[in-house]
Amino acid sequence: MLYLTIQELEAAINYWRSQSPAGGEELRLCPEASALAKPYALMIIQGSQRTPLDVLDEASRAAITQYRSITPTPRGTN
Repeated sequence: MLYLTIQELEAAINYWRSQSPAGGEELRLCPEASALAKPYALMIIQGSQRTPLDVLDEASRAAITQYRSITPTPRGTN
């Protein structure tokens, strides 16, 4: 089973925010960062350090998969 660590999730959110900063009067997050915000919040509330990839919804999985394909080394797979 593959996992996503909270550190990798933070890095992915920061990456997507740097690629597409929040916009509009409401400072709306880009779709990728927005998709990763819910699992990030849940991990914080639950005190989790990692979560299985298969529990993520489709949008979150797509955002983290794309992030992993862009970053030089795979993270959070243990």
